[in-house]
Amino acid sequence: MISKLLITITTLLSPQFAMASEGGGEILDLTRSGMGIFALVLFVSAYALVIFEEQLHLRKSKPVIVAAGIIWILVALSYQALGKPNHAHAVILGNLTEYAELFLFLLAAMTYINALEERNAFKALRSWLVNKGFTLRTVFWMTGLLAFFISPVADNLTTALLMGAVAMAVGGSNKKFVTVACINIVVAANAGGAFSPFGDITTLMVWQKGKVSFFEFFAIFIPSVINWLIPAVFMSLAVSKEKPEVHDETVQMKLGAKRIMALFLLTIATAVSFHNFLHLPPAVGMMLGLGYLSFFSYYLKKVEGRLLSDESPLDVTSHKHSTVDFFHKVANAEWDTLLFFYGVILCVGGLGQFGYLAGISSFMYDGLGHTTANVLVGILSAIIDNIPVMFAVLTMDPQMSHGQWLLVTLTAGVGGSLLSIGSAAGVALMGSARGVYTFGAHLKWSWAIALGYAASIAAHLFLNGKYFH
Repeated sequence: MISKLLITITTLLSPQFAMASEGGGEILDLTRSGMGIFALVLFVSAYALVIFEEQLHLRKSKPVIVAAGIIWILVALSYQALGKPNHAHAVILGNLTEYAELFLFLLAAMTYINALEERNAFKALRSWLVNKGFTLRTVFWMTGLLAFFISPVADNLTTALLMGAVAMAVGGSNKKFVTVACINIVVAANAGGAFSPFGDITTLMVWQKGKVSFFEFFAIFIPSVINWLIPAVFMSLAVSKEKPEVHDETVQMKLGAKRIMALFLLTIATAVSFHNFLHLPPAVGMMLGLGYLSFFSYYLKKVEGRLLSDESPLDVTSHKHSTVDFFHKVANAEWDTLLFFYGVILCVGGLGQFGYLAGISSFMYDGLGHTTANVLVGILSAIIDNIPVMFAVLTMDPQMSHGQWLLVTLTAGVGGSLLSIGSAAGVALMGSARGVYTFGAHLKWSWAIALGYAASIAAHLFLNGKYFH
């Protein structure tokens, strides 16, 4: 009874405004209530732990999952005290639906990536690049170019790790080259992921929300190219033309690798068709595509089982005939990342129920204007992370033209390149190239990346004027 009285007092102390909430009635302004302030402090504290994940060795999903649960307790108690006992339940179901779609989509994509990795598809590409005897400057451009064009299909994190491994294998003890090559790879992977629904979590969320159609994403292809090319040109001048030592190791792809690539492309086509023609969630199409892989894995297991039981000698060193296990690939999905998205979506959704997103939306989109606000979103994504920032924008749902939605998709995708901690690609490479590619090393080239960021925005505003009406 006392606790309920305290809740009522703290929530009623703040002015209230009405705002439509999807499935849950109106949202009240509880930003200055005790519960609302505690929820905000809790989220900031949890995200601080996420930022220092590498130093603390604490998985990023853990603090946000705990924060999400507590924030929704606060939401439920606050609205119950105001005579709205069903509000939190109705709203959280919407958040869970959004997460379920994202989860199933990413689970299918990650399983395909794991299958290709197990079939040595990425190792074969790396060994081919390393053994070609290219100059360091050529490797710089090739790793950047491949990162730009692989990330729209695979995610930018996987792409950055793959190309980063190539740069480190070629560069060896040449720390200057490895550093610049890693920065180039991060910028290229983020830029390449910006013009495809499959290239980044933020673009996927925008597509699934129906703000931008699949083919409209390609309107920001040229701005994305500009975003990568401008800093790449400046950085390439710091790379020598010497030829590194050639390695003799050759890696062959395992049985079925090329067919898995084809199935992955078919899965993407299925997801796009589900969304464009059947008006069904793309995640359902991706799960159908996961079914393709499950049956092909069954076929591979049977074939490889016969090869392993053959009486003739089997060259196990060729790595062509190890058995494949579909559910092992599912189990090896990046569960920390998947659970992190759960925590972020529910945290941001919960804060929205206290009125914080409405206040931010009013300040940014009504006060500063759409273009300025969307440019700031990219800068914010370099400091915080583009996933919660983009989810907040989608939850606020400002009334914008297609051109502005494309702009915020571009800025949220490439803005993270401004700092090494601003994107999953940068954080991952800081871990794999520890001590060489660092926050400080990246910061030295932030001026060139900022030029590319500004130029890409200008290019979008100039080239895609028809989308702003």
